[in-house]
Amino acid sequence: MRTPSKPPPSERKLNSAKLSPTQRTPVKLRRPPPKLNLRSPVFDVQRFLDSAGLGRKLAKFRGKETVFAQGDPAKNVMYIQEGGVKLTVVNESGKEAVVAILGPGDFFGEGCLAGQSICMATATAIAPTSVLVIEKDEMMRVLHGEHEFSDRFIAHMLARNIRVEEDLVDQLFNSSEKRLARTLLLLARYGGSDQPQKVLPKVSQEMLAEMIGTTRPRVNFFMNKFRKLGFIKYNGEIHVNNSLLSVVLHE
Repeated sequence: MRTPSKPPPSERKLNSAKLSPTQRTPVKLRRPPPKLNLRSPVFDVQRFLDSAGLGRKLAKFRGKETVFAQGDPAKNVMYIQEGGVKLTVVNESGKEAVVAILGPGDFFGEGCLAGQSICMATATAIAPTSVLVIEKDEMMRVLHGEHEFSDRFIAHMLARNIRVEEDLVDQLFNSSEKRLARTLLLLARYGGSDQPQKVLPKVSQEMLAEMIGTTRPRVNFFMNKFRKLGFIKYNGEIHVNNSLLSVVLHE
């Protein structure tokens, strides 16, 4: 019989170097690096309006302090965080008229976006007020780049336009009593998206008379009438009740 030939020495060394399955060292697989999130962070409209930053700053005003005056350069858009602002205009003979009373959540000074070079009204704080001052260029950037913000601003402008139309109809066709009731309800923010505030910001009878186009004695007469009927409580501060709506809705 023929004896099997032995493998060469080099092959015998390789066979002896082979490891059994239990002796094999496990190989660690490298995990791929985590993917980077290249998407920009979500724009937070309320955070933008509540804080200072590039192209915007916070400003505080005392009651009766001027925010800007009629004829000043129009450079910024303002957003009211707290307090309230009165907008007034003065004609050539010096007669002053209140055109709007604004509160938290309202914009003003937006005329600069439409090409106005000067302010068409005087803005005065009617109480301690915090305002976000947004530079025109920054406002334009956000309006073009952030759809959620532009949607909110457009909704504000449409609501303001509707308000102006209603004010004109009110002035032309309604009695001074109904105009006063409507103004008090608007100051209490009835009909808005937020909850109405029962206590009005500090507003004088003279200011109310300027807003509705009548005299202070007439305002005083109707305020006393509303108080006797339980529509308002008037003792330094004005508390508006829902029942005042009946004056506006009554034909």
